[in-house]
Amino acid sequence: MLVTGSTSGLGQVLAQRLARMGATVVAHGRDPRRLEALAEQIAASGGRNIDTVQADLAEIRQVDRLADTVLRRHHRLHALVNNAGVGFGRPHGERELSVDGIELRFAVNHLAGYALAQRLADRLAAGAPARIVQVASAGQLALDPEDPLTAVAYDGITAYRRSKLAQIMATYDLAADLVGTGVTVNALHPASFMNTAMVREYGQRPLSTVDEGLQAVLRLVTDPALDGVSGRYFNGIHSAQPDPQADDPAARAWLRSFSDGLLQRARA
Repeated sequence: MLVTGSTSGLGQVLAQRLARMGATVVAHGRDPRRLEALAEQIAASGGRNIDTVQADLAEIRQVDRLADTVLRRHHRLHALVNNAGVGFGRPHGERELSVDGIELRFAVNHLAGYALAQRLADRLAAGAPARIVQVASAGQLALDPEDPLTAVAYDGITAYRRSKLAQIMATYDLAADLVGTGVTVNALHPASFMNTAMVREYGQRPLSTVDEGLQAVLRLVTDPALDGVSGRYFNGIHSAQPDPQADDPAARAWLRSFSDGLLQRARA
């Protein structure tokens, strides 16, 4: 089971829990030292195999390298949890760009997971039944085709909310693409303002525990009651409706074309 963003917060506790449950965890992170520490923690707590893969998801070439590494090392994959993300940032922070010149939150929160799911879909199908879980947010904002990367009147909250809706829109399309493969794709808002570094950076008082988010994500990854359930958005453990733009086929088609174009340029 591949968990991105597994060296802190929700991703870290998810990787630890899955390992204790007997899964072989492929743990992704940016910092090799933190990945090594996570592997040691999991081994000390009795977890099974853990494989660590380092990559900065703000660069598409590194996203592809991550996918290549997973494909080379693992003949089957039963879960992809796209958990890595960039939050609001500091209040009144300046607009940030990825290595590829893409607005940072859109690049990491949406585009990296979108690319990973594309690259790993066949390997997940080979391990079917398998699941893709997109850790999104209830904080969503419709994308503006005239300003898709929030170049005008930028603020971190707006960029974050747009990236999270893009993630949900891609979830719906990917679920449709994978019908009949045995791979399900769902998105969720795990919990509101969990006690994580992302939330603390913005100066927000935590409203939820990381464990609350863990239980919601773990359910989508492992609960047998969700076998075959795909193309859904959940708020915690409850089925929910995202921003109406997610249900607009034309908007989703535009986003797919735009995302594919960004990936093509980043890989050129």
